[in-house]
Amino acid sequence: MMYRNAYKKIKVKMQNALTEFKILLRSIPATVVTLFVVSVVCMNLLANKTLLQLDWIALDGGILISWLSFMCMDIITKHFGPKASNRISILAVGINLLTCLIFFVASAIPSNAGDYSAFDGIFGGTWFILLGSTIAFLASAVVNNTLNQIIGNGFRKNPDGRLAYVTRTYISTFIGQFLDNFIFSLIVFVGFAPIFWDGFCWTVLQCATCALTGAVAELIMEIVFSPIGYRITTKWKSESVGKDYFEFMEREKQS
Repeated sequence: MMYRNAYKKIKVKMQNALTEFKILLRSIPATVVTLFVVSVVCMNLLANKTLLQLDWIALDGGILISWLSFMCMDIITKHFGPKASNRISILAVGINLLTCLIFFVASAIPSNAGDYSAFDGIFGGTWFILLGSTIAFLASAVVNNTLNQIIGNGFRKNPDGRLAYVTRTYISTFIGQFLDNFIFSLIVFVGFAPIFWDGFCWTVLQCATCALTGAVAELIMEIVFSPIGYRITTKWKSESVGKDYFEFMEREKQS
């Protein structure tokens, strides 16, 4: 009987979580979710090209769109909370992994129509790079969303003002981007590169330095486009976007 009751409780919690997620997907405007997912997928592809590599900084093509991923997370966190943003981040990672699997299958299928070695090299991917980017993004997303909410809670007088928005987004984005770059570098260039890339590796100091300079460059991109995010959150609040989701969460608290 005890195990049966425990099973029922777990089943109810899972059903509630699924219902909550469905309502969340219906509540967040599709454009933001679409841009977020596309940016995560594109970031993974663009990372295959190095744009700048010096002793103290290394930037890949992902910097051109990583700001969009973090801006979408900041927008969702501001309006729906960090829990909602974390769930959408997991959804984006899941879609990215599925996309990478499809790309890998396409690259593995032989073709006599031409030389597709460049296509296969890019879209086939490298498993430990995908592993590193996935772990790094999920960790940085959780930190970014949580820190964004904590900082926002500190602005009690005017939590919806421009100063509150830029403060919470700039700080959380910088720290989140740094962790994303640093964790990725540690996994790929310290952990796997020496094994699979003929001894090529970075030191931990190089990882930290490149993560820091990369985070600064990505923060600049965030600053440039943050006014768009602020206008979106302001519009969502005035139009009561996500009313069904908030009502569901309120009922869950009272039950």
